[in-house]
Amino acid sequence: MKIAIGSDHAGFQLKEKLKSYLQNKEFEIQDFGTYSEERADYPDFAHPVAISVEKKENDFGLLMCGTGNGINMAANKHKGIRAALCWNEEVATLARQHNDANILTLPARCISEAEAIKCVDAFFNTSFEGGRHTNRVKKISEGVDCI
Repeated sequence: MKIAIGSDHAGFQLKEKLKSYLQNKEFEIQDFGTYSEERADYPDFAHPVAISVEKKENDFGLLMCGTGNGINMAANKHKGIRAALCWNEEVATLARQHNDANILTLPARCISEAEAIKCVDAFFNTSFEGGRHTNRVKKISEGVDCI
């Protein structure tokens, strides 16, 4: 599985830990930065990750910033991206099962490393259920034209 990963300065340490964790599990990682704890703007990393997932260059994305909100909002500007801000294993599982999320976003300042690993494992090992959720997910991509 190929994962695009990115964070701003607030998510840098968690990104590095999760990158190592995933590489040890034999995931292929494409790191879009940031590459230090020096101040950085989260859209500069959200957009390249989202584009790589949109273009199917990577199977999924993994993003982090302080609260996860800003980087998640930036990623969700892309058509076909369903970035989910998750803070525990259950939310990460449901994001895949019910919403067919293709980017996992984590709040680096608000989650422990252990909980982040649980989210990563749940997200990347859960499939979309389809069924009653399929039409709902389709409406996300269609936007206001579906109302």
